[in-house]
Amino acid sequence: MLNVISYNLRKHAASGELMDLSVNYDVDVMCLQECDTEKLPHKLDDLELADSTKGNRLGLAVYYRRSRFTALETNTFSLKKSLHDYVLSPAHERLLGVRLVDDETEREVVVGDFHAAPLTATNSLRRHQIRAGHAALLGMGGAKTLMVGDFNYPFFTKSLTEHLKETGYELSLSNRRTYTRYAVFKGHFDFATSLGLDIKSVETLPRGESDHLPILVTAEYT
Repeated sequence: MLNVISYNLRKHAASGELMDLSVNYDVDVMCLQECDTEKLPHKLDDLELADSTKGNRLGLAVYYRRSRFTALETNTFSLKKSLHDYVLSPAHERLLGVRLVDDETEREVVVGDFHAAPLTATNSLRRHQIRAGHAALLGMGGAKTLMVGDFNYPFFTKSLTEHLKETGYELSLSNRRTYTRYAVFKGHFDFATSLGLDIKSVETLPRGESDHLPILVTAEYT
């Protein structure tokens, strides 16, 4: 079983919750968005920082359980920019990929930490970013791939599911909405897409200091 948490920290505001999350939910991998990467600790209990983005105002970071996994490779990827990106420059790299080998099973899995363009962009552009992200992770050897994060895609997710079927990926929403700050934008912003994995559950965890709620993805190898 593989336990992965994804959490948008709201410009690092929820960073103080990370240690409790790592301990309370037996986390194997933790993917963070909107973090100040220069202020992140190198370790969170048994989790070790695999890599983080360097030039982003809204950074990405991935931790992994060192006692179970070996990190073989990390890579960051720039994806197609929205007008928001050109004007405000919040994120140069919107995907961080980590290729891990599970020392218990000797299986490899690629985990992607993804932060899509905001709602000011079109769903078409976000679909382009998602497809490009999947292709980038496959290029890392991701026959078994999990891409989690803030997809900024609360509307028309059924249509997104159909688009993903063309590439073999599956979309998994959590049991409850992950963003409830503004009534008009309530919905599933944070979820998982996967290839070669059996997603057992995606659970929305209790609210913290962020405007997003963290999600816990539980998966098995197929």
